[in-house]
Amino acid sequence: MEKHTVTQDNELLTEIAVAYYQDEITQEEIAKKFGISRIKVGRLLKRAKEEGIVEITVRYHPVFSTRLEQQMLERFPISRALIALDYQDEEEQRRQVAALVSGYLAMSLKDDTVLAVGQGRNVAAIADHIGSVAQKNCKFICGIGGTHRPGDAINADHISRRLAKKFGGSSETLYAPAYVENRALKDAFMQNGTIKETLDRARKADVALVGIGDMNENSYMVKLGWFTPHEIIDASLNQGVIGDIAGYDFFNAQGQHVDTVMNDRVIGLSIDELRRIPCVIAIASENTKALAILGALRTGAIDIIATSALNIRTILNMSQ
Repeated sequence: MEKHTVTQDNELLTEIAVAYYQDEITQEEIAKKFGISRIKVGRLLKRAKEEGIVEITVRYHPVFSTRLEQQMLERFPISRALIALDYQDEEEQRRQVAALVSGYLAMSLKDDTVLAVGQGRNVAAIADHIGSVAQKNCKFICGIGGTHRPGDAINADHISRRLAKKFGGSSETLYAPAYVENRALKDAFMQNGTIKETLDRARKADVALVGIGDMNENSYMVKLGWFTPHEIIDASLNQGVIGDIAGYDFFNAQGQHVDTVMNDRVIGLSIDELRRIPCVIAIASENTKALAILGALRTGAIDIIATSALNIRTILNMSQ
């Protein structure tokens, strides 16, 4: 009996929702048709949304995205803003941003293009995006070393190999750890000919794909063991760090470099080296990263930003 009642209830919610949202009948008219009060119609429509019977999605007209992008170009030293529709689900938001970057690369890559590849979930999502692309004889080079901890799939090497398979061409591994314990160890690695040659080729890349990180206790760097939660909090509260580019090069809200415990301990391209690459594409899909993106834009290292419409609107409001 209870099951039948629930079914009837859902049928009523659906019927009222169709009348209001699809047939555009007013709530007053619906109240008369079903013999209920106008207030109850409002409550039932609210329940229909809460229970997933009604899903309201606002789609942005291309003109809207173009206007947002134009405002970004007027305010920051970038050439493009790739702006994805807003999604509540973080994974879906990441896929949508990745789809834009994948599409941009599919249109812009030429034979013999060299790309330096960073690490992290947002860069990995580009390689994982499903879609047919014309094969180009490109070269993907790791712009940072690797780690052997949970999250291997978002290592630069794994991403670089998947990108090479997706777009065609080849992949070059940086045969070094991403993180070492001190400056002396880094200097020792940098004297190795193979490592030096790979990084030299990455520095001369035409395009770089990097992520933007924010500062929180659950960050990728804490999971890797590069920072303790205490060090993250200290860097954020006491040093004014709001984010990083490429996984370790930290900056404040003005886009200025901030010294942290990671200084001279990572084998990879620095912000200064990224500035000399003609096209740096920075990807940040999460809606918690607006402040970090703002700081990253102010570093002057980014040429193309790829993120959500919500982040773009927040950034424009914060930078007024």
